[in-house]
Amino acid sequence: MKRRSFLIGAGGGLFALIGTGAIVYSQVPVIPKRPEPDVDSAAGWIAHRNGRFTLRLPRAEIGQNITTGLKQIACTELGAGWDMVDIAFHDTKMAGVKATVGSESVMLFAAPLAQACAALRDALEEGRQTGEVSVTPRPVSELRALKKGGYIGASPEIAQGRDIVTGKPLYAGDVARSGLLFGRVLRAPVSAELHSRPRSWNADAAETLSGFVAIVEDCGPAIGKAQGLGIVAERPGALDAIEAALAVDWEVAGTLENADIPSAIDIDTNLARGALPHVVQEGSAQDAAWDVDIRMDLPLAAHSPIEPRAAVAEWLGETLKVWAGTQDAFYVRDVLSDAFGIKDVTVQSMRVGGAFGGRVIATVELEATALARAVGAPVKVQWTRAQEFARGYHRPPVSQRVKARLAGGTITDWDHELVSSHIFFTSAAVPRWMQRATDTLIGDDGVARGLVVPYVFGNARAAYDVKRLPVHTAAWRGLGAGPNILAIECAVDEAARKADIDPLTFRLNHIRDPLLAGVLQRVGEIADWRRPTQPEEGVRKGRGVACGIYKGTSYAAVIADVRIEEDGETTVEKIWCAHDCGLVVNPDQVRAQCEGNLVWSIGMILADELPLDKGFVTAESFADAPIPINREVPDMSIELVESPRSPQGAGETVIVAGPGAIANAIRAATGVRLQRLPLRTEELAL
Repeated sequence: MKRRSFLIGAGGGLFALIGTGAIVYSQVPVIPKRPEPDVDSAAGWIAHRNGRFTLRLPRAEIGQNITTGLKQIACTELGAGWDMVDIAFHDTKMAGVKATVGSESVMLFAAPLAQACAALRDALEEGRQTGEVSVTPRPVSELRALKKGGYIGASPEIAQGRDIVTGKPLYAGDVARSGLLFGRVLRAPVSAELHSRPRSWNADAAETLSGFVAIVEDCGPAIGKAQGLGIVAERPGALDAIEAALAVDWEVAGTLENADIPSAIDIDTNLARGALPHVVQEGSAQDAAWDVDIRMDLPLAAHSPIEPRAAVAEWLGETLKVWAGTQDAFYVRDVLSDAFGIKDVTVQSMRVGGAFGGRVIATVELEATALARAVGAPVKVQWTRAQEFARGYHRPPVSQRVKARLAGGTITDWDHELVSSHIFFTSAAVPRWMQRATDTLIGDDGVARGLVVPYVFGNARAAYDVKRLPVHTAAWRGLGAGPNILAIECAVDEAARKADIDPLTFRLNHIRDPLLAGVLQRVGEIADWRRPTQPEEGVRKGRGVACGIYKGTSYAAVIADVRIEEDGETTVEKIWCAHDCGLVVNPDQVRAQCEGNLVWSIGMILADELPLDKGFVTAESFADAPIPINREVPDMSIELVESPRSPQGAGETVIVAGPGAIANAIRAATGVRLQRLPLRTEELAL
């Protein structure tokens, strides 16, 4: 067999060649930097030249329309018209900014941006047209952009909206460079926790195909333990044919840790071995019978962005530039610098067609960079949908048990235990040896998010454990808050039934936070909570409620109506939501975030699941891992409750309440408390 290949010499972050002909990359992970925004860095976000302003976004635009929100801040503080402020995506030549995660963009970046814009406005009013402007913080009360007025509280035309619908080049997949080639890195169809590498392939068959350019053996660091084989073509349409012609034979070695995922995380099995190690609420369980005792298991779930990830890499000597749809361009830059042993790396952030926590680490950026270096030309790599499922990380599965004891209509004792897999210390980036240390010393706060109940109980305990699994897991919208608070809200609902108290009233009786009580009361009003459901022959109907707090700052309450046919087919008919994130910069976009979370809530209960074979995700399309489609999305009524606070996060909040409301509505309609998700229609069939 003729093996035509390209090998890059070792240097810098690369180590010596080993006997297989591959390069060994560093096994010490790059640690992401997360600098907090301040007025000094904000001075570099806004500029004025020739009568126009340029806002260089300090955040990644991942579909949350932060472009529009921050432009509203800038225009209001500057006193500039909407068309006077141009938008530019940031690159890594500007001062570093933290990753776009955690629903923090308006909450943390609005005030520094407003301060910088106020300083620039003052300088222009003084007649200055050139030079740098220093920013001296002024009282927040003097800032125009942190109160209603101007563009604040309005919903202007979406920034870049016209560019999106007219096909302007905004995404990494749109980037065009002179001599651009197209690449793909093939990997074995097995878990990334197994050592795998290409053993042989049919180069002769591939080379005869139209559009073939190269086969690349050194195609960058492994994903987990999965080494790849790169292919490069003149056009993207040739990649499938080249991959098929190669007919790669893969060498696979090793054994899987926790190969049986449901058994590995089974909450009852783990509790039988002893107490879970990571305690987030310190209450002590009493040795007595429990009035409520429920179990809830959720499987792996994908992010399912509409746009599969993409990157373009171009080398000019020892200078590298990468265009990427990433949530953390600075981290990607550092990873590339470390992996390829170079210092002059620039990563240009591009608009992202959906991220949801799934675009934080470096993947396609490494692949594109390795292929471009091998062939001496710019290369674009865009994953297929099957690669997104197989090589991306996912929402970890979780197995939970929640118990409650009542006296006099109130919860006196509470115990919430769960076993899941990693989020912050993801196996996709953190090696096993390092994960053992974090598991022992600090746990994983991403897994624990939402475990602390927002209610006042007499004695509350919560604890968890994490297991490394064959499938890589990490951040997913809301981190652990969605699954964890779903279990909490289902248990609270069962406690209300046990006490024979209306579920909404029961929650209010246990709430001391006026903001949480406020959204719960308001959603009850707009949904006319006590209105009975209308009977319909052959159909069971139910109504459910849930509420919660996200990251201690944003509040949501949801009521859902469901209908269930005799065969168990379940439809969410109507959803009401009340949401409080303080001052609302853009009502339309906050409502859009609420709607998105509610669609995800429907998916959590009715659809989200990934098919597996020996620890490998086998889904190749949305037919294999469905998401809610238009006809499954009900009418939604969303009310924004604006408490007198500065802007807080809105991108993930409603995930704490939507799933619980739907699950509780199903319980009300059928008398069945779902213990395993997604719902199986046969479990509800008459």
